[in-house]
Amino acid sequence: MAEPLNDAELITWRTFIESSWQLHTRLEDELRATTGLSMNDYHVLVVLSEAPDRRLRMGELAGRLVFSPSRITYQINSMVKRGLVRKQPCPEDGRGQEAILTEEGLAALEYAAPLHLITVRDRFIDHLDPDELDVIARVFDKVRKA
Repeated sequence: MAEPLNDAELITWRTFIESSWQLHTRLEDELRATTGLSMNDYHVLVVLSEAPDRRLRMGELAGRLVFSPSRITYQINSMVKRGLVRKQPCPEDGRGQEAILTEEGLAALEYAAPLHLITVRDRFIDHLDPDELDVIARVFDKVRKA
């Protein structure tokens, strides 16, 4: 059995969980209200926009987004229906599927990005000084690698 958290650890953990949930909810709500996109939609669009030829194998996309195979399938199928992405068999082996950013998806991202940036700045970045941002980057890079 794991050792219980001490008071300082518990306060840190609860502050992290509650603030990150609150921030994610705000980001999600404002992104949906201004663009109609969910945070998952937005992140898929960002990752695909940065990929070579704006396409990735579904497994690689799932890995980058930390999605299960069923979750990425559901997400991409939803986005295909809205014309944001398309799927096609992988040209190398034909067994896997690729997700490909469409022109409509790129246009949606280009519209959403500056609006999302306003929320990110207003709800997060502008409340922190450069030293705090550096600490957050170092801490969460360490957590991500663990």
